Amino acid sequence: MRHLIYFLFFILVAIACKTSKFTATPAQMEALENLIINKDFVIESNWAYPQSTNAMQQIANTGILGPGNTAGSINLIGNSNFLKISGDSIMSYLPYYGERQMNVGYGGSDSAIQLKDIVHDYKVKTNKDNSYTITLNANSKTENFTVYLRVFPNLKSSITFNSPSRFPIRYEGKIQEKITTE
Repeated sequence: MRHLIYFLFFILVAIACKTSKFTATPAQMEALENLIINKDFVIESNWAYPQSTNAMQQIANTGILGPGNTAGSINLIGNSNFLKISGDSIMSYLPYYGERQMNVGYGGSDSAIQLKDIVHDYKVKTNKDNSYTITLNANSKTENFTVYLRVFPNLKSSITFNSPSRFPIRYEGKIQEKITTE
């Protein structure tokens, strides 16, 4: 009887693992490839994942982050945020949650990650799972960032910002074609 229970458990785990794998359609892969090749897209994030430090935990313990948020994950739905790449230009406004080491502007006007710059060292790598990893460097008014983007055929995205002045932070959201308003 015990062997039957182990066998059934193994079958359930195998089925669960197999059904969780996402297979992209050729149309999804082509749409994503076009966004990446044309360098004309925008990403809006739903979640921010700051590095969970003692200071972030202390802030979370005060309740200031709101219900459902923790020191390691903050819901951004309803908060304006974006990262746009258009040719060789990058623009972003992403709220920053985490610790700063230095370079804080007077009056705290640079608390978000605000980029309006030319993209430097833009590199694209195609992964085995048909996703893309994009690395680039960009500067704000006071600091430089190394940006890692990972975009998937289902248009989900993950962005990680590294800077010498801030602890790393990761954002998750969706990539879409940039909408031009004329």
